[in-house]
Amino acid sequence: MNQPSLEQIAAQLNSSNVSDRILAMIELQKETMPVQDAYPLIKQAINDENVQIRGMAAFSLGIKQTPENRSILVSVLESDPDYNVRAMAAGALGYLEDQQALAPLRHAFYEDTSWLVQFSAAVALGNLKDVQAQAVLLEALDSHNPLLQEAAIMALGEIGVVNVIDRLLLFVNADDWMLRKRLAEALGNLPVAQSQAALDGLQQDSNPLVAEAAMRSLQKLAKLL
Repeated sequence: MNQPSLEQIAAQLNSSNVSDRILAMIELQKETMPVQDAYPLIKQAINDENVQIRGMAAFSLGIKQTPENRSILVSVLESDPDYNVRAMAAGALGYLEDQQALAPLRHAFYEDTSWLVQFSAAVALGNLKDVQAQAVLLEALDSHNPLLQEAAIMALGEIGVVNVIDRLLLFVNADDWMLRKRLAEALGNLPVAQSQAALDGLQQDSNPLVAEAAMRSLQKLAKLL
């Protein structure tokens, strides 16, 4: 099947039919679509009346990167009425790996009322790999929501914050197996003796997915220690 022309995609994006606009967004996200062609149409879609279209547009700004994307995504993160779209914007900011996204992501974590936006902000902070995100993520570790704790563990592992290893190891016997799995994955990025000792134990975890994650991280550590 031939790829539609840019004119055809633009016509789809202006259709009153939501399914047509979704198909247009799918085309705009493809690797074969040049950024300079996709960007004007994605920028148009970020203001679509449909939540799914706006969310797809926000995600697209994370993968079709231009110098203007950060400011657009920050605006969406701070003002879109739908939490799903705001969460997509937070995630896309992480893909940009732009350190100037740190402040708006930190603000979203503290101020947004949606746990999904907070989750996406925490994951994105990990993608930025900026040690300045450490304070926010340590607070997320203390959350009563295990999903936010998961995000914080993953993010701290991505950043490679070795000095918080003792805080992370508090989850080695967590009741939630997903927390133990995230810990096992994160420890593979923290090349210290405590990580290896914890992973030796997690390799014997009753949950096979935790044990497998621990085994992979031990293999990583073997190359780093």
